[in-house]
Amino acid sequence: MLIIDDLSVRIAGRLLLDQASARITPGSRIGLVGRNGSGKTTLFNVIAGDQTTEHGHIEITPRWRIGRLAQEAPNGPESLIDVVLNADIERASLLAEADTAHDPHRIAEIQTRLADMGAYAAPARAASILSGLGFSEPDQQRPCSEFSGGWRMRVALAAVLFAEPDLLLLDEPTNYLDLEGTLWLQDHLARYPHSMIVISHDRDLLDTSVNFILSLENQKLTLYRGGYSDFERLRNERLMLDQKMVKKQEAQRKHLQAFVDRFKAKASKARQAQSRVKMLEKMGPVSAIVTSDVLPIKIPEPDKLLSPPIIVLDRVSVGYEPGRPVLENLSLRIDDDDRIALLGSNGNGKSTLVKLIAARLTAFKGTVTRASKLKIAYFAQHQLDELDPEDSVYDHIRALMPDASESKVRAVAGSLGFSGQTADTKVEKLSGGEKARLTLGLATWGGPHLLILDEPTNHLDIDSRAALIEAINDYPGATIIVSHDRHLLDACADRLWLVADGEVTPFDGDLDDYRRRVLSDRSDSDGADRRSRGRGSKSGRSRPTVEKRAETASLQQRLSRAESEIARLTREIEKLDAALADGNLFTRDPAKAAALAKTRSSTARALAQAEEDWLAAGAALQTATG
Repeated sequence: MLIIDDLSVRIAGRLLLDQASARITPGSRIGLVGRNGSGKTTLFNVIAGDQTTEHGHIEITPRWRIGRLAQEAPNGPESLIDVVLNADIERASLLAEADTAHDPHRIAEIQTRLADMGAYAAPARAASILSGLGFSEPDQQRPCSEFSGGWRMRVALAAVLFAEPDLLLLDEPTNYLDLEGTLWLQDHLARYPHSMIVISHDRDLLDTSVNFILSLENQKLTLYRGGYSDFERLRNERLMLDQKMVKKQEAQRKHLQAFVDRFKAKASKARQAQSRVKMLEKMGPVSAIVTSDVLPIKIPEPDKLLSPPIIVLDRVSVGYEPGRPVLENLSLRIDDDDRIALLGSNGNGKSTLVKLIAARLTAFKGTVTRASKLKIAYFAQHQLDELDPEDSVYDHIRALMPDASESKVRAVAGSLGFSGQTADTKVEKLSGGEKARLTLGLATWGGPHLLILDEPTNHLDIDSRAALIEAINDYPGATIIVSHDRHLLDACADRLWLVADGEVTPFDGDLDDYRRRVLSDRSDSDGADRRSRGRGSKSGRSRPTVEKRAETASLQQRLSRAESEIARLTREIEKLDAALADGNLFTRDPAKAAALAKTRSSTARALAQAEEDWLAAGAALQTATG
């Protein structure tokens, strides 16, 4: 049991938690959500005992082991498998004692405890976790120091998962994972046998891996049953109810105050007026949810769409060292309205492919044909580090528009979400999400025909990710996306390319098919995890239940995607109808009028198809949920 009682925490003078309370029962899998900077990591620090409180306290069941992802990646000469095995301190200690103990009774106690906790099957379980996170069997025997920081953070994640603490605290565990590792982690966390709290902006993880959402909003904690989609629905219902209660209370206050003002000086009504004054004093304010809407993200449209194809690769090989290609024999075509998601584990060449397409790498052989006047916008996470920390937002935009007026530069800054004095903020003072917004704005300035996004969501909270999805779907050009955020891919991509074994091939199926493929590929080693799970605990939710939950979440996403498409197409038809309503258009420019009419007809057909998809998804969801 974890009890958060009347907790108030202040950091650098700023109140993050104000008399917040929550009660978490054993075995609960909690998703902790809230806007960036709201205090989620601070709450973790308080639970772990690393942060003092101003008021209130936290109660944790005695003897509960708390496990948290290490802040620094392991970096020693030990092999990966040894790093993970050593994370179970009790097992390591008992094995060491077993080698030196002489008392028969103590030896028996040690061996009994080792058997109870599945100690001798632990290497297989550790190997299965490492495999799930993307480490091959040879990799698991290599020294930890040979791997990059991102891969070593995966080792740290594997270690804390292997230790299976009674209370597992994970802060953005998917940040260092690819899509394949994220899908495996979602499945693994959905079966976690103890209590867990995970901070994540990954909607898919929060829909498939947790059974409660703990919302940190307006310095308070509120616990909701279900996944993120359930939370979003319940929160919206509560928001509407609270707004009605606030209006009702305001009307009641005005009525009472009007009576007091009217009759307080009249002797015959003095007692009644006084009673109403007391009623006003006792009427506490309704605590309404205050929403802080995210500014929309706008991706500029190209001046004119190009005729397809915009890029053609013909028998191309590419890499970084001559004679050692990463990808070979690429024959691909990209059209002006393609929405492509790249699948494949990290290290298989996804970034190499997008650099080739963006003309940042030159092909070793074969031909790359690009449309004339093609503009490509390329956004990657490393570009955040390329911003000049001493320059302001205004300075970065001014560099793109050296001859523009002051007002125009500031207008562009405002369109990126940096209005007024915020445009003068130095980059070093910006949050990760603000840097991502600025970098995306700089990359897409001028209206590209092709937008390449390489892990665009790492620093964005859920609401900002929703704004990005809307921006991508409103953008008329071609898009290529590399991301571990399945919700983003589900909402924005209609073509899947698999990058694996030095090749790029179209993936025949959808993301549900790909998820099943990934989990199936890793199921043998994962089976060892289930068979050897120690400490006498049950393995949690059965696999059919996990699959059903994943199917329901996928259908919900399909329904949401169809709704977004219907809204977009409806807006497009409204624009076309407004243009066609001009009676002079057909005589002034009959060719344009005919083109608009043709576009209107095709858009109407697309709307009808989207509505059919929406109906089918709704029916399937109703069947799946019973």
